[in-house]
Amino acid sequence: MTNLKSVTLAVMAAGAFASFPARAAEELVVYCNVQEEWCRPMVTAFEKATGIKVLMTRKSVGETYAQIKAEAANPKADIWWGGTGDPHLQAAEEGLTEPYKSPKLAELQPWAVKQAEAAKYRTVGVYAGALGFSYNTEELAKRKLAAPKCWADLTKADFKGEVQVANPNASGTSYNMLATLVQVMGEDKAFDYLKALHKNVNQYTKAGAAPARAVATGESMVGITFMHDAVTQVVEGAPVKVVAPCEGTGYEIGSMSIVKGAKNMANAKKWYEWALTPEAQGIAVGAKAYQVPSNKAAPTPAQAPKFAEIKLIDYDFVKYGSTAERSRLLAKWDKEVGALPK
Repeated sequence: MTNLKSVTLAVMAAGAFASFPARAAEELVVYCNVQEEWCRPMVTAFEKATGIKVLMTRKSVGETYAQIKAEAANPKADIWWGGTGDPHLQAAEEGLTEPYKSPKLAELQPWAVKQAEAAKYRTVGVYAGALGFSYNTEELAKRKLAAPKCWADLTKADFKGEVQVANPNASGTSYNMLATLVQVMGEDKAFDYLKALHKNVNQYTKAGAAPARAVATGESMVGITFMHDAVTQVVEGAPVKVVAPCEGTGYEIGSMSIVKGAKNMANAKKWYEWALTPEAQGIAVGAKAYQVPSNKAAPTPAQAPKFAEIKLIDYDFVKYGSTAERSRLLAKWDKEVGALPK
């Protein structure tokens, strides 16, 4: 009966939207930053659970941050779900998101709670994932190349034109890489490294997960992504090896925020509470998303990278999620790396 009732409510809501202006009690606008294959079942499950019609847009996290900032005077979105935490923290600092302290915080992993505290409860962690890279084992074998194990290996002449990575202005994954390298190597050496890497990059994509798919298809030999995005390709049978760089690496806290001035505030809070439940976070498993969930009781996919086996740095989310530092590093990347000829 519950499912039938939910479906009926959704149909009624859809009919109402066809005849009248949007009504807050019946809809929710979500900006989603994970892959489409995870966004869609999240929306479907929420609609079935609540009868609320969800209007979802999927973009990269950098694009979503820019859109929310541009729409600040007249917000179009209610919930910003997923994507690396740095832009969420920047948005929190700039007052683009709404403070909300969930009663479910006690159920969450310490890193998720720390994220909320750092943002003065304007965002919260919903999953975590480690940064790394992957390579196509078949292509590597054909060319009789040594397997890359470290960040330094990716600048070798062997990989000229064979590395794919996203643009840090559009992609939270790639900004996380930029901030990670600065923390691992120091800023001067990190930018020297990025300039050397640029010579080997065949494409700067918009989406952070795209390089993992390019590696799986053989379009690119190496892709820098979060490790879980490469694991997805492995599970699907692609000839891919996932690497945690030997020098150490950073990680993301995928986050969720309520947009300040949301027109459907009550429904936004319903999504927020629902998305922190073990049931909602468990949807990731069926969607072949291999991040670590923030709710302690949510199932963690067996294939998810094991944080205990990765040399993770103590990533400074507050510093590198700040407006000043994020803007400065991106401007420096544009000037010193992105502007270089290919």
